[in-house]
Amino acid sequence: MIDTHTHIYFPEFEEEYDALIERCKKSGVSHFILPNVDEESLPSLKVMHARFPGNTSMAVGLHPTEVKDNWTLVVDSMESEAQTGNYVAIGEVGIDLYWDKSTLDFQKQAFERQLRIAEKLSLPVIIHSRNAIEETMDMIEKVKPSVPLIFHSFTGNALDVGRIRKDCDPYFGINGVVTYKNAQELRDSLKKIGIDKILLETDSPYLTPIPYRGKRNESSYLPHIRDKIAECIDLTPVEVEEITDINAKRIFKIVNDPSLHT
Repeated sequence: MIDTHTHIYFPEFEEEYDALIERCKKSGVSHFILPNVDEESLPSLKVMHARFPGNTSMAVGLHPTEVKDNWTLVVDSMESEAQTGNYVAIGEVGIDLYWDKSTLDFQKQAFERQLRIAEKLSLPVIIHSRNAIEETMDMIEKVKPSVPLIFHSFTGNALDVGRIRKDCDPYFGINGVVTYKNAQELRDSLKKIGIDKILLETDSPYLTPIPYRGKRNESSYLPHIRDKIAECIDLTPVEVEEITDINAKRIFKIVNDPSLHT
């Protein structure tokens, strides 16, 4: 399996990389897309990728909650990183109005700029959109990127799927929220999304799936997300795993998927 969005490179995991990767191996998770957050997170991201180069792929971008008044300088730095050719996506980027609405103008400008960087470099975009579907879609409609778009941590309903698809045909990252008792609308939306547009993700260390909710999340819990999706769309776990892996390999151009090693 491929975890298409995980932050297991965060410093709190560093002392247990070997044990963590071994747990992932046992649970069948063999590749990890590591999205960046800001300039401070890049060193840890690179450390983990250097340690497990065959099993990790990196994305680079400025997370919307980290957009400050110096965002142009930071995005310049992200663009320089992206141009090195070491990254498979721009992300995670987007708009977040849950934590701080006062930075909306900066967030929109930073998102637009990073969409254009992705278009210039022909890289997919990992999108963070929280309480901001309309604002996110405004920027997508303005730029009209031709690269693949991934709505990371999608937790909306069928109406949200329809609204997003008015202006683009993205993929949807589904994580541990799908296992929560209060997420019935999300589960109901999965058939409308369709398995060909679903990606598996954990968003570790956040959004831990049941039965581990309350604990720190990690990529080894991905099978619980796979199984819940399979239950909701009347497929077997094997079918969900195979198709979502094909989706991920196509989007992120993962050409090798060796056995995990420590």
